[in-house]
Amino acid sequence: MKAMTEPVENAASAAPVRADIDHVPPECCALINAVEVIGDRPSLLILREMFFGVTRFDVMQKELGLSRTILADRLAKLVDAEILRKVPYREDGQRTRFEYRLRRKGVALLPAIIALAQWGRFYEPALVDGDVDIFDRVSGGLIRAALVNADGEVVDDYRRIGVRMKR
Repeated sequence: MKAMTEPVENAASAAPVRADIDHVPPECCALINAVEVIGDRPSLLILREMFFGVTRFDVMQKELGLSRTILADRLAKLVDAEILRKVPYREDGQRTRFEYRLRRKGVALLPAIIALAQWGRFYEPALVDGDVDIFDRVSGGLIRAALVNADGEVVDDYRRIGVRMKR
């Protein structure tokens, strides 16, 4: 398996993905639907923090530098989308507050977040300062996002990829 620091083979010279359809209306596009929910910078940063184990509003605000209003708005949007859930907690002598936890729908975003981070590391390296490695805690090996077919084979030749409408 290739390390995250190695670009995917054939990517630079790849032909466009072969589509067996003429047009996909935007309302039928899963990518557009996903971007509507998580595609803004604050939401992606919140998800990154959640994957790093940050669950509390004040810690997120400090780490991300977002205004309270923007952070509260994006957290509410992610809760409404059932990506996060609010969980009450109370420290001694304090009022009840909430922390946020990933729901199954949120955990399912991890491969996409890793893929975006991997892309940023490969193609925008000047923008990466003090980046982190994502690794397997059992083997210690780096984890990378990959396209895998139903048989479990890594598909790294983009000429093999097709697009068709589901029937």
